[in-house]
Amino acid sequence: MTSCIKLEVHTDDRTPHKWIVALGEDVFRRFLSQGNPAVHKAFGDGSLFSPLLFGKFFDPSDAFPLWEFESDVLLSHLQSTGQSSVDWLQTDQAYVLKAELPGVGKNQVQVSVENGKIVEISGQWKEQRDPRAKDWRSGHWWEHGYVRRLELPEDADWRKTEAYLSNDVFLEIRIPKNPSTCDISHGNGAATNNSEAMPTMLFQNVVQNHKS
Repeated sequence: MTSCIKLEVHTDDRTPHKWIVALGEDVFRRFLSQGNPAVHKAFGDGSLFSPLLFGKFFDPSDAFPLWEFESDVLLSHLQSTGQSSVDWLQTDQAYVLKAELPGVGKNQVQVSVENGKIVEISGQWKEQRDPRAKDWRSGHWWEHGYVRRLELPEDADWRKTEAYLSNDVFLEIRIPKNPSTCDISHGNGAATNNSEAMPTMLFQNVVQNHKS
């Protein structure tokens, strides 16, 4: 039997110092090599929260312009082997993200919108034992949880963001487009799907700017 619940989308999370500790590639590979099954579920190949989801390392706590790319291009290395459980698209009316969550115990995923510019999906794969400890998101967050932060397109109507969770595992996020800009954004498709080389160059620029 399928169960589907509508998640609250938070817009007032003012937790200080969230995601200030960046996850580097060397640190991540050492962390993953420990062989913890829960870690591999959260950050393994094809996971929305994997820093290697797009083929090259990208810290998932850093905002990524997801909807500037086609999922078939960025995830081609995973889709060809059936490893990807993530997809995204845009229609004339909305931006959509679909993903299977790690499934480490009962998912307590949180979806929030930050300053109307970033949509953030996060959750914990391991609980903090010390109740006096600082918020897990303000330290070495990967030791307790996972996150993916995505830049919202300029025409996204972030106030109407909706998130749904099916069977405690399958997440779908829908962000409507502002009606006043929908017609303009698809008025001329000359720049769309021009070539596979253009998305690749754009992705490399994003990664380079992230590192600098």
